[in-house]
Amino acid sequence: MNIDKDTIKKIAHLARLEFDESSAEKISQDMSQILDWVEKLNELDTDQIEPLTTMSSEVNDMREDQVGMHLSHDAALKNAPKRDSKYFRVPKVLE
Repeated sequence: MNIDKDTIKKIAHLARLEFDESSAEKISQDMSQILDWVEKLNELDTDQIEPLTTMSSEVNDMREDQVGMHLSHDAALKNAPKRDSKYFRVPKVLE
């Protein structure tokens, strides 16, 4: 597949890349080689191959949700270094 300079300029604009005209020819050749290599992948027979959802073979160990004891609002506020009525007071993070 051959990439022309106009396509290279459009891709560069979308990717916010800057390069001079002399580099455009080299980039065009490189991108054409990359696309030719990707086209070779279409020659592979992948009919019997399952699609990947992850690169890891690990499986999550799921557990059933269980209702348990929860900390009451008043008990949680007992441990607060600073509080305001029914709320935790935290240092200001935005100016």
